[in-house]
Amino acid sequence: MVLTTTNSIEGFKILEYKGIVTGVSVNAKKASFSFKMDKYYASVEATMNDAKEEAFQRLTDNAKKLDANAVVGIKLDLETNPNLAMTMVSVTGTAVHVVPNK
Repeated sequence: MVLTTTNSIEGFKILEYKGIVTGVSVNAKKASFSFKMDKYYASVEATMNDAKEEAFQRLTDNAKKLDANAVVGIKLDLETNPNLAMTMVSVTGTAVHVVPNK
């Protein structure tokens, strides 16, 4: 599955637009608190990366359900709420079927 933020894929031709797909992940794991800020920041980064990976996996799964082999025009939205210790990642793009250019 090709995933890209661009509206086309170099070397490929879009044959069919399948539809808009999304992937959302809400991660409510608390970042581990530490008096050392570098450990805290590493914990926050790990939490955000986990949420991002889960959102992209859901996007890919939704594109596969439409028989797409690529997603173009991907936009990513990230929200955090420190009071709720929550990170939300939403990715949206257009599922397409592409073939290599001849």
